Amino acid sequence: MRLKYAARFGYGETIASGEQGDGIIKVFGSNGPYATCVRSNTSAPVIIVGRKGSYGKVNWSDEPCFASDTTFVIDKTTTNNHLRWLYYLLQTLGLDVGSSEAAVPGLNRENAYEKEILVPSLENQVVMADFLDGETARLDTLLAAKENLLELLSEKRRTLITSAVTQGINPKVKLKDSGVSWLGEIPEHWEIERSKWLFNERDIRSEFGDEELMTVSHLTGVTTRAEKNVNMFKAESQEGCKICERNDLVINTLWAWMGAMGVSPQRGIVSPAYNVYEPCNRLEPSYVDYLVRMPIFAQEAIRYSKGVWSSRLRLYPEGFFEIWMPVPPIEEQRAIVAHIAIETAKLDALRKSAEKTIGLLKERRAALISAAVTGKIDIREACT
Repeated sequence: MRLKYAARFGYGETIASGEQGDGIIKVFGSNGPYATCVRSNTSAPVIIVGRKGSYGKVNWSDEPCFASDTTFVIDKTTTNNHLRWLYYLLQTLGLDVGSSEAAVPGLNRENAYEKEILVPSLENQVVMADFLDGETARLDTLLAAKENLLELLSEKRRTLITSAVTQGINPKVKLKDSGVSWLGEIPEHWEIERSKWLFNERDIRSEFGDEELMTVSHLTGVTTRAEKNVNMFKAESQEGCKICERNDLVINTLWAWMGAMGVSPQRGIVSPAYNVYEPCNRLEPSYVDYLVRMPIFAQEAIRYSKGVWSSRLRLYPEGFFEIWMPVPPIEEQRAIVAHIAIETAKLDALRKSAEKTIGLLKERRAALISAAVTGKIDIREACT
């Protein structure tokens, strides 16, 4: 039958500003729970389907919850079928593929209703749901373990880089107090300098804007715009953009508080709103890249940024030039960079392996659910 004869999609509600934040009731958006409030607008159990944003995503709640206005809701009042079976069925219908609403991508309820589904007896729905609960729970346990491994690897990577950049790679070296709170102790033979003694601002504008356009983010540092899937507005002409040379430090002035900075791997152009700095010959560019992309460096940059709200902070040259930086001997900087490259390569290999396993487990989970709800496997035989 068509889906509209098996279940009806109710609309969520707009949550009042005074209701959010207090209480213990979970508020569900298209991508799952994101806040709490003082009241529920569903019964329990309940299926929440993303309507806007992460449209087509299927969530479940065992407790009454508040379904926001970006969701559809299915509970015992809108279907005569077994809810848990229906939860699994909805995951196989491709509700997250395509959208008939061009302005704001979303799930059209009438289109969803036209999906054709196979509906077993209520007794078989219960058996199928129980089977899938058991099998997916085992897969979900494995997924959680692999995702936890990814978090541990990310933390180990951050710790490795921070330790190497701020204290070197010789565990026996004598340390001294740097006198700078964000640095703490550093090797006693290292120097410490203000940025104004290490960098010169470069403010050269492109005449035609035909150089490679670069972008700066807190996740990837400085990369070519062509490398990234950027959906933001791009000016018709890049005339007047700032030129950055290879190994220049580029800081996204508007997002420096998030860590949007790094060393450019090539010559190119950046937004006129960015700041470009040429490092002195006492600095190894790759060492600088690791240094400025550490989260603790972004926190230090906030101290010298200007703005009323945290999301409106701007790191201008006069602020950047006040930041103190460690300056190891140039050969030691290069050794640190080489050490980080070797050690992070090992961690990245483990990460790729874990990500591959996660992908396979998710494929296995989706295939299992699809095979069960379409009758391709005999559930009663599988349960014996």
